[in-house]
Amino acid sequence: MKKLWSWLWHAVLLGIALILLYQVWLFAQLCWWTKFNPDSSAFMDSRLELMQDKNPAAALQHQWVDYAKISNHLKRALIASEDAKFVDHEGFDWDGIQKAYEKNIKRGKIVAGGSTISQQLAKNLFLSSKRTPWRKAEEALITLMLEAVMDKQRILEIYLNSIEWGDGVFGAESAARHYYQISAAQLSPYQAAKLAAMVPNPRYYDKHREAAGLTQKTNIILGRMADADIP
Repeated sequence: MKKLWSWLWHAVLLGIALILLYQVWLFAQLCWWTKFNPDSSAFMDSRLELMQDKNPAAALQHQWVDYAKISNHLKRALIASEDAKFVDHEGFDWDGIQKAYEKNIKRGKIVAGGSTISQQLAKNLFLSSKRTPWRKAEEALITLMLEAVMDKQRILEIYLNSIEWGDGVFGAESAARHYYQISAAQLSPYQAAKLAAMVPNPRYYDKHREAAGLTQKTNIILGRMADADIP
């Protein structure tokens, strides 16, 4: 019995050590990305794997562009639609989380998430799409790391270059060329607002670009963009 407890104790210690090493690895990755651009993300890799299950020749549309080469209209549109307090909070919008919780309770299902841009980036860079308590805890920890090592401009730059905008379409530059045949720098306010409106369900809107709900969301975002502060 004593040997069993000793074995269990060593197994627990080993598990804790592995978890800590994983957190150190995550932190080291984020420190590296303060200066160097990520080639991909966990979410991009998982989407490519699913696409190649159906078509082995499938490839992602993705081209990194620097922050200065992305239209300020798109930056304002995304902040207006996804995270109005982005430049002020330290990773979490507690008021937004509370409102999302109340909305979900009222509807009896999950209809709002309350996640900030920093939280979304943390999830996209490292985590799977499965909703588990462990994943939410890890997302929160990575968000704290992100905010600790990167300024808001760098967080937004990586976010703009890594989010999904269609079936296999990732990043602002690829999205601008996919939908409008122009560069990300050339996006107009309306085009930027429409791209921001697509973010919650990009693959659906890629196939239904004139959906009534998309037009309505675009106009709402367009009206909020003037009040959006960008880093």
